[in-house]
Amino acid sequence: MVQLYNLHPFGSQQVVPCKVEPERFCGGGPDVLFVAAGCKVEAFAVAGQELCQPRCAFSTLGRVLRLAYSEAGDYLVAIEEKNKATFLRAYVNWRSKRIENSRVCIRMVGHNVEAPFHETFRDQMSIVEMPLSEAPLCISCCPVKGDLLVGCTNKLVLFSLKYQIINEEFSVLDFERSLIIHIHDITPIEISFCVSYVAVMSDLEVLILKLESNPKNGESVNHHPHKTNNPIKQAEGVSNETLQPESDDFVICQKPMELLGEKSEQSGISVTLESTGLDDEKINYFHVQHLLYRRFAPDISSYALSDDIKLHSLQLLPIYQTGSLTSDRKNSSQEKELLSLFCFFSLPHVGYLYMVVKSVELMSIYQYPERSQQAVLTPQFLHVITSNNLQCFTVRCSAAAAREEDPYLDSTLKACPPVSMDVCALRIQLFIGLKAICHFKNHIILLTKADPEAIPERRESPKKLLSRKGTSVKLKTPPVAEAGWNLYIVNTISPVQLYKEMVDYSNTYKTAKTQSCIHLLSEAHLLVRAALMDGSQLEPGEKAELLDAFKESCGHLGDCYSRLDTQYSHLALPYYKMSGLSMAEVLARMDWAVEDGSQKYERGLIFYINHSLYENPDEELNEELAAKVVQMFHVAEPKQLPHILCSPSMKNINPLTAMSYLRKLDTSGFSSVLVTLTKAAVALKMGDLDMHRNEMKSHSEMKLVCGFILEPRLLIQQKKGQIVPTELAVHLKETQPGLLVASVLGLQKNNKIGIEEADSFFKVLCGKDEDTIPQLLVDFWEAQLVACLPDVLLQELLFKLTSQYIWRLSKRQTPDTTPLRTSEDLINACSHYGLIYPWVNVLISSDSLADKNYTEDLSKLQSLICGPSFDIASIVPFLEPLSEDTVAGLSVQVLCRTRLKEYEQCIDTLLERCPEAIIPYANHELKEETRILWWKKLLPELCQRIKCGGEKYQLYLSSLKETLSIVAVELELRDFLNVLPEDGTAAFFLPYLLYCSRKKPLT
Repeated sequence: MVQLYNLHPFGSQQVVPCKVEPERFCGGGPDVLFVAAGCKVEAFAVAGQELCQPRCAFSTLGRVLRLAYSEAGDYLVAIEEKNKATFLRAYVNWRSKRIENSRVCIRMVGHNVEAPFHETFRDQMSIVEMPLSEAPLCISCCPVKGDLLVGCTNKLVLFSLKYQIINEEFSVLDFERSLIIHIHDITPIEISFCVSYVAVMSDLEVLILKLESNPKNGESVNHHPHKTNNPIKQAEGVSNETLQPESDDFVICQKPMELLGEKSEQSGISVTLESTGLDDEKINYFHVQHLLYRRFAPDISSYALSDDIKLHSLQLLPIYQTGSLTSDRKNSSQEKELLSLFCFFSLPHVGYLYMVVKSVELMSIYQYPERSQQAVLTPQFLHVITSNNLQCFTVRCSAAAAREEDPYLDSTLKACPPVSMDVCALRIQLFIGLKAICHFKNHIILLTKADPEAIPERRESPKKLLSRKGTSVKLKTPPVAEAGWNLYIVNTISPVQLYKEMVDYSNTYKTAKTQSCIHLLSEAHLLVRAALMDGSQLEPGEKAELLDAFKESCGHLGDCYSRLDTQYSHLALPYYKMSGLSMAEVLARMDWAVEDGSQKYERGLIFYINHSLYENPDEELNEELAAKVVQMFHVAEPKQLPHILCSPSMKNINPLTAMSYLRKLDTSGFSSVLVTLTKAAVALKMGDLDMHRNEMKSHSEMKLVCGFILEPRLLIQQKKGQIVPTELAVHLKETQPGLLVASVLGLQKNNKIGIEEADSFFKVLCGKDEDTIPQLLVDFWEAQLVACLPDVLLQELLFKLTSQYIWRLSKRQTPDTTPLRTSEDLINACSHYGLIYPWVNVLISSDSLADKNYTEDLSKLQSLICGPSFDIASIVPFLEPLSEDTVAGLSVQVLCRTRLKEYEQCIDTLLERCPEAIIPYANHELKEETRILWWKKLLPELCQRIKCGGEKYQLYLSSLKETLSIVAVELELRDFLNVLPEDGTAAFFLPYLLYCSRKKPLT
């Protein structure tokens, strides 16, 4: 469906001062119009709103049949006819031709320019002759590279643009015939060429191909023809015979057909490539990919074939990457990077627009109210002429290209009107006798020619050609008397001016709350977006103005989706984000008037506010707006009210107002632990501690933890990227630290907070810097270890705990708060904390430590070392602060060496420092493969120390007796005798010898 709006995209008009009726015309870059008539081409300078001024003129070989201009290379190419023969000629350096009779250089394509003549070529126009074996029918210039494609019967010839370098300062533009594309069974009447894409059109057929330069399947690269399609392979029911009458009574017609992508190879049209290029530096094409084939059937509803039911206006429209502008805002052809490509062609009453990059897709169908004669596609509009009307339709190219360029479109971050949106006609403007149209920059060129009897009427029409609100139309009268024809330049108004008119026009639909308002504002948005994407034609001031209009259009669309109840109401969020409006500014745009005593809030606004309160914590609403937000959610989404009140943006809400709405939730039957916690937080703000305690006591600790998991912002908020504990979290730290630790652990377990965020939270909460670890954070680490969270790195957590225990023990630093768990609690609750070895208790029993917390840290460290999970080697380098001069340091050092199987060193240390622990140590550690150390290490060491005497003589003696008892059991008599010292007293060892000799009979 095509919607019609009576807008004014056309501004002033000028009359081109041609002396002879134009036969062909085309735009020349941003500032020149070429007009061909007879054997002459005139160039007119077009600048701003001024009159067209003749710039130069030059003669052609014959009558011009086709005319095309290439901005890349700045050359004009024409198909000319003389004496029933056609010629292809390119006009190079035409800007240097000052007067019509000035000298012109004519050369053959590929002709090497002699060095002595380079000054001549610099200052005069050159005509490049391009001979062809067949008559040229149509031409097309690549807008990116400037290459020329020529259509002949059953083939296309590609001339690559090249430059002959004369010297360092001067080069001559030339062409090289690089490729011949043989297309059988189709005669082109129009072609279009862009980069490697080729579109070919006959009377009722359209074929789109892509030329590929890399050989496939390991084929060798050479200059022989490559067939890319089997002409025998045809789709079922496809015939390539032309329409021809079988008899006087019957006509055979082909079926209409549309084949996309790989299926288009089934069209039956054979395509063969023949590479003719000689320059190895040029990219040669070797393969062709079929993208689209479409065939139409003639209209035979009138029982008679009509000769003028034909396709027309084939065009490939490229859209480039918007970031390809250079710093000096000059975008050369070599710097353009193709973003998306579109193909347009039309029947007399219907136009078709396809997107052909990545995937081939029919985007839009244009239904014309009258029979069209010609059409031209631009990034912003489709302009169509009928016999008496110039029609302007919107296009969806910018919407499709934007999705190719930005992967974040159609998300909560960004949005764009859909490609499938209905097209609309902005204007149907009256012109009498329209014959042809072309477009360049912001100009539309129209050729009109009225029948003789219509000339008086036509002469009156320009006076009422354009009517614009508050705008006077500039009409320029031709310098010569009219002879039934005119060539007009119609200037399209600036995108920002048309955008403003569309916004004003949309206000007529705003009160009705219809989709028409969204549709028209979407058209305005796409208009501005398309202008921004065509950045090569923008000045810095224009771009800034367009960016402001773009943001404004996003705000208008956000307003629509927030106020209208549609299935796309969620789009209010990305459009408001793109508009740059703050939440307060959006709320200020709302109409808070109450109708019929009840206020209704649409889904789009609720969706936007809900997300914004989560995503924009740094923006604080004032008390009035915060109250309106609370009232809004109380009406529309009461279940979200506790979440809304927890947002940092609602910091300024009056606590009494918040409490009144929370109590209404209770009275309406909606009660939960989340409501309870929110009320407790609000009561704390009010300073009512009794109410706070009553609310906290109404649920068990486990339920309260679940409530914090539902809404983490009750405890933790972020301001400017920094973790900020709430007032409730600070209060819980003093009154219920266990609940606080369990709640943060629950948040981490449910992926509501990260490991580093949790650590930072406790440090900020306890007022500690980065290098100081509060006891509450140690409690949290211990709780993490007990909970065995899967996403926590175990060794990293163990390292953090042991490092903290070691630091406190080395500094004799007591915890700043009472630990929540004792070592006994941790051993009983967590498998990572192991039972402390019995000999450790003997070792530390000699040291009486007054500080219980100090002993707790030591016990926890010893328990971790005794546990099964700890990587001992990783902590040894950090044990240096724990001196072996203290019992605590000694026990940890010996524990670590024991876990590392350094038993002999441990025996030496214990014999020296704590002999009373040596036998418990040996009983616990010297087993199985280490059993041998009883007699190899311990027994000789004890005997040696007894000889030395000293104050520890009795301890060594008792340890020796215990050792001999063990050794006597373990060894045979002969082995036992061998390990006994030679200088020992026989009476001392005799009981152990007797026991050893009797143990075998006893057993």
